[in-house]
Amino acid sequence: MKVTVCELGDSPAEIAEDWEGLKEHVKKESSELVLLPELPFFPWPKTRKGFSLDSWEQSVLSHDQWVARLGELGPAVVIGTRPVMREGRRLNEGFTWTEGSGYMGVHSKYYLPNEEGFWEADWYDRGDGAFEPTFSGEAKLGFLICSELWSMSHAREYGKAGVHIIVNPRTSGRLSLDKWLTGGRAAAIVSGSYSLSSNRISRGDGGLFGGRGWVVDPDGVVLATTTAEAPYASVDVKLEAAAAAKKTYPRYCLD
Repeated sequence: MKVTVCELGDSPAEIAEDWEGLKEHVKKESSELVLLPELPFFPWPKTRKGFSLDSWEQSVLSHDQWVARLGELGPAVVIGTRPVMREGRRLNEGFTWTEGSGYMGVHSKYYLPNEEGFWEADWYDRGDGAFEPTFSGEAKLGFLICSELWSMSHAREYGKAGVHIIVNPRTSGRLSLDKWLTGGRAAAIVSGSYSLSSNRISRGDGGLFGGRGWVVDPDGVVLATTTAEAPYASVDVKLEAAAAAKKTYPRYCLD
């Protein structure tokens, strides 16, 4: 399966420009699965403490408009997150999109930071705490949205459930890139799954977000990362390798 990760800009103009580049890359690579960053289609409003209804409504509208364009990446499966209102609760919802089924919400973010630059608990309610695998064709997927990456117990449970690929759409800072990649490698190792992540990028000096998407194999080997100069990366992953990894160290002794 050819998978693609990316880093996308934080302003409307950058999002539009990067989208065109992503479309070209996906077509050239014949990508089968594309992972977008967390909440990719609106500038990050959580740098301000406290909730803004106006910003929330603008973000929902922008994501509505961009989700309607996901077919531009078809026939690839597209994975990301978006803001939604469900039964009166504001959620950061992980989704899959396919040409056949369209948009499907599959997981809502549970672990919500609340600190300078990332006042997410002011903006969102916690999801229901369910971490259930989903499918993309023959690939079994598990969502860990941004900070959920650090709950290694969920990565391990995904591995025990036979997940081939853990997807980690994120919006993380530029000062902690090595830490995040370490977390992605650890999640791959404990689960015996491929670890994929895409991130938001701030361009220019002093920006908050650091980019660096990655593809990591089930033994923690980094197969590809994105950079400012190469913001899209594609790798052929072998689902059978993830299936076989479940029976090897350290996975077999973690039950």
